[in-house]
Amino acid sequence: MITEERAAEFGRQWLEAWNRHDLDAILAHYDDHIVFCSPFVVKLAGEPSGMLSGKARLRAYFAEALRKYPDLRFTEMRALAGVSSVTLTYRSVADLHAAEVMTLNPSGHVVRVDAHYAR
Repeated sequence: MITEERAAEFGRQWLEAWNRHDLDAILAHYDDHIVFCSPFVVKLAGEPSGMLSGKARLRAYFAEALRKYPDLRFTEMRALAGVSSVTLTYRSVADLHAAEVMTLNPSGHVVRVDAHYAR
């Protein structure tokens, strides 16, 4: 079970890494065998399934996102604790509302992300 405190700390570290545009710190949250699902994958990575597998592909995708959105800054983050997952809600690029459901492995690394967005 993930505590509210652990979820909040995870979310704080994740948000700070993104807002610093620190690619290595961002990727430190993810397992090598990550499965990442997001509507932005179609747009930024040209992957019609919206899904990326593996940390190497995620690194390239995140690097492209940081390049494409040089002023990227996430705000209004909230972290919700689950049994084996954390859901982060925040304001994303273009002021989109974002929610990412992140499933964690026993070592605390993200093994799956399902990202959702709304205007």
